[in-house]
Amino acid sequence: MSKQRTEADRLPISQRIDQRMPNPGRRTMNPTNWAIQGELFLNCSCTVFCPCVVSLGAHPPTEGHCHAWMAIAIDDGHFEGESLAGLNVGLLVDIPGRMGEGNWKVAAYVDENATGKAYNGLLQILSGAAGGTTGLFTMLVSEIIGAERAPVEIVRDGKKRSINIGRKIQGEIEMIEGKSPDHPVMVSNSKYWMGPDIIAATGLRSKVRDYGRVWDFGGKSAEICPINWGGPKPL
Repeated sequence: MSKQRTEADRLPISQRIDQRMPNPGRRTMNPTNWAIQGELFLNCSCTVFCPCVVSLGAHPPTEGHCHAWMAIAIDDGHFEGESLAGLNVGLLVDIPGRMGEGNWKVAAYVDENATGKAYNGLLQILSGAAGGTTGLFTMLVSEIIGAERAPVEIVRDGKKRSINIGRKIQGEIEMIEGKSPDHPVMVSNSKYWMGPDIIAATGLRSKVRDYGRVWDFGGKSAEICPINWGGPKPL
């Protein structure tokens, strides 16, 4: 017998997958009170360090398109007072060209330990509907191809980061060592949407197998970024 999802775990109508909606990303924002502090890291299809960081999404990816997974480890945060601390999120991201030109297709994997309100809150944050730091996603994301609860395992160990979501996403990256072994190669004080300081990394083992995508980012560009995001309303 299949397990019924509770009402709280269902996507709002505006976020459900519907092929008849040519651009669900143009739904209006409903700015609200939220905050996330933690770390985002990713591995993408670029063969050298991602040019989106310094060009702010204006330069084409090295392969002409951007295929990527992203991992978000939330150390502290809330959505309208509901704690998000300790939750992990994985994203599958498919961008056909320049990051800044939009048309992103995104799937979200939300920590199975999230409460109903935290689950829906994270989907609103990551779709841009909650406004604030991620509000630009309402214009960049053209299709939400999936959203589900999942056992999202994230490990942060020294210079290495990894994410495992069953057989769907299995990724491990490592910081690129700089001249000083205690200070990895990084881009600082940028206006990049994720945050001002981006640590350069490279994929060690990195496979995606879901939603018809079969990707391998081993040896490709990766990055790590401390994040401090929030909604437009004061805490």
